[in-house]
Amino acid sequence: MKYDIVIFREFTQLEIDNFIAKCNFTEDEECYLRLRCKGKSNVEIALNMNVSEGQVSKLARRVKDKIKKVI
Repeated sequence: MKYDIVIFREFTQLEIDNFIAKCNFTEDEECYLRLRCKGKSNVEIALNMNVSEGQVSKLARRVKDKIKKVI
């Protein structure tokens, strides 16, 4: 499976668990992934994690880069 654009809502729970096992996410990256896969927007994630939207954007880039390496 090869993705040019990572669409989180399309991942199955098995794929998400696989990414978590293989990608060596930080705690914040894993939290971002789980919330994004539940359909939360970056604004909602920022509020939930008590961080800025800019920090969420950085987390998003790092998570996407790590996922692309294992797909």
